[in-house]
Amino acid sequence: MVVTTEREPEVFGAISHPARRRMLDLLAEGDRHVNAIAGQFKMSRPAVSQHLRVLLNAGLVTEQRRGRERRYRLAPERLGPVRDWIAHYERFWDDHLQRLGEQLTKGREL
Repeated sequence: MVVTTEREPEVFGAISHPARRRMLDLLAEGDRHVNAIAGQFKMSRPAVSQHLRVLLNAGLVTEQRRGRERRYRLAPERLGPVRDWIAHYERFWDDHLQRLGEQLTKGREL
């Protein structure tokens, strides 16, 4: 069983929304200011800012202010709990696929 720390639910909650996952994808390409991020969505700038605030509170992004401009940067290390959780299921699939491969090999030998 995979155990999560107290702060990890924030990470899972933050990535639960498709718009926030898309924002992370954009930030994986490089730092962006809020207007550049907002320009990629059919939602208001305040709505984009709210999504970014959720990502910021979960520690998935950092924010740098320069005057009135805010630039966001991905903090990929905070996705570690997600990676670890998925790794638990990768082992499941690896085992099942290995057994399937063995069965297919046996079938060819007959």
